[in-house]
Amino acid sequence: MKSATSPACSQCKLYADYVSKVNAANGGLAGDYLERVNDVPDLFRGDGGRVGGYAAVTIGAYTSKDSPSAKPVTSTVRKYKREFTLSAVNGSWTMSAMSLVPQ
Repeated sequence: MKSATSPACSQCKLYADYVSKVNAANGGLAGDYLERVNDVPDLFRGDGGRVGGYAAVTIGAYTSKDSPSAKPVTSTVRKYKREFTLSAVNGSWTMSAMSLVPQ
């Protein structure tokens, strides 16, 4: 994920750092934590050649914890808009901004 994002995308870095710390491999996540893309209704090209849009996503019910000894936090099924901006870099699209907006 980090190689597909711009170093300028601070939200991308926060998200990647969280995933590195809290993940299923180290016991930090359990359950249906995957994001499922339901729809990508529209993309648009803005000034400077950037492309933007959003994906409607659903995240299942799961528990997470920041460390093996931390108390688990339960998350219910939720729907979000994953808003994003892409920039062309060396012939490929890279994430330059993103946010998760509850629906």
